[in-house]
Amino acid sequence: MAELTEAMGITKPSLYACFGNKESLFRKALDLYERDKLCYIRSALDEPTAKGVVERLLRGSLAIQTGATDPHGCLGVISAVACATQAESIRDEVIARRASSDAALVARLERAREEGDFPETIEPQALATYLTAVMQGMAVHASAGMSRELLEQLVETTLAVWPGK
Repeated sequence: MAELTEAMGITKPSLYACFGNKESLFRKALDLYERDKLCYIRSALDEPTAKGVVERLLRGSLAIQTGATDPHGCLGVISAVACATQAESIRDEVIARRASSDAALVARLERAREEGDFPETIEPQALATYLTAVMQGMAVHASAGMSRELLEQLVETTLAVWPGK
């Protein structure tokens, strides 16, 4: 909080007067992050094929995780992993938001299976979980300093093994 108030040029009481408490401030930060950084997710779900959805998600994820101006990684992944028990409500908020995105992805993959984009033997929920694990792994690796080139190889490999069209 000291770094934040110093960077903003305000006092702690002014910050709390504006945002309430730390949790409220963090929720506002999550709202902003979703609006500005994760907007690619909504448009990715509109792609005509499942593979198009996946490619747009992976490339969007890569872009925000390895950008030149922002910290590398993903705010949601870092928050869910790093939050201690005293910040359990924040962790729960991050998990609930992710669950909403996961449900939208599963619904899109169910539609894709119905449209014949991949074999009926593949479960959309499992495929969504796999994709989420890849994207979260990318975030962890990006925040640990893995090169963009290696992360791009991961994107290409995931697309190469993706089932169907």
